[in-house]
Amino acid sequence: MSELNKNKIKVIIADDHPLLREGITKILSLEPRIHVVGEAEDGAQAIELARNTDVDIILMDINMPKINGIIATKIIKEEKPDVHIIALTIHDQEEYLFELIRCGISGYVLKDVRPDELIETIEKVTQGECFIPSSMTPKVFEMISNLTKREKIEDTFELTTRELEVLQAVASGLSNKEIGKKLFITEKTVKNHLTNIYQKLGVSDRTQALLFAIKHNLVAPK
Repeated sequence: MSELNKNKIKVIIADDHPLLREGITKILSLEPRIHVVGEAEDGAQAIELARNTDVDIILMDINMPKINGIIATKIIKEEKPDVHIIALTIHDQEEYLFELIRCGISGYVLKDVRPDELIETIEKVTQGECFIPSSMTPKVFEMISNLTKREKIEDTFELTTRELEVLQAVASGLSNKEIGKKLFITEKTVKNHLTNIYQKLGVSDRTQALLFAIKHNLVAPK
């Protein structure tokens, strides 16, 4: 890889429609901070590319031949947990979203997303944030609630009051910068709190922490 592209966000596009891949590639090529390093037309190719390519983000379609996006996501996250995967799909049904979150996605974007929103999502996910469309958030809370059906537990997993406040802010969909403003702390302090939260909950990223917190009634849905 050339020095010019070394510090760019490296993206793989996995979708079985060539026209869509070409369109997304052209959109991302206009963004100087992003470099498309590969394309895959099915889940098997996406897995192989992820194994052999230095990549930061994978835009993953759900319905693809050979291996679908859900299984491909699960395999890639198991082998390369530091790779962030954003589901890019026409489906807005909650069963897809919930299954993908369980597999470890960091974002979920519908294919009618505006180019600037797609680029913003890629940048946020690269920084460790997660993105779920606000219209789908209530569905996620409802599904997890239906799965747990438990009383609120007293165990807070040794989280401090401040860490619980940060976790609640994450559940409200706030970015690290917005959390800092809300709690009157720096963005770096927010990141430190999130690192401590991940360690205490035994999770590796923002999405998993949010799911864990909802499941164990550590936060209230907004």
